[in-house]
Amino acid sequence: MKLHHLKPAKGAVHKTKRIGRGDGSGHGGTSTKGTKGAQSRTGFKNKMAHEGGQMPIQRRIPKRGFKNPHRVSYTVFNLGQIEQLSAKYNLTEFTLENLYINGLISQNDRVKVLGNGEIKGKYSFRVNAISEKAKSAIEAAGGTVEIVA
Repeated sequence: MKLHHLKPAKGAVHKTKRIGRGDGSGHGGTSTKGTKGAQSRTGFKNKMAHEGGQMPIQRRIPKRGFKNPHRVSYTVFNLGQIEQLSAKYNLTEFTLENLYINGLISQNDRVKVLGNGEIKGKYSFRVNAISEKAKSAIEAAGGTVEIVA
């Protein structure tokens, strides 16, 4: 077998439909577009989600829920995680910059510390929010807390 003997499988290659090349081609006249109407004209564009006058699906389906535009979402760290993160990334200061540099948060994330777990080391925190339980536990361990706007 040689490269110049290779051929596609039978039926795999189709003849291209050349429209608008005269009646003898079988695709002349209206060029397979039917007769009259916007779809037969040049430059026709179908509107997105238009269903031919039928009520569109986005209007047929009932709306549910509510998206609060004033909701503030936080990336949450518990006190139990703080010990593990400090050991893994060698952190003593938990600031937004340190957490971002180590890939723990995105650039625009807001950070909140919650009081689930125990903390043994002396750490300083500069975060957006902190729970009362976490704040008292950190200060009891000798750490400092600063809230950043």
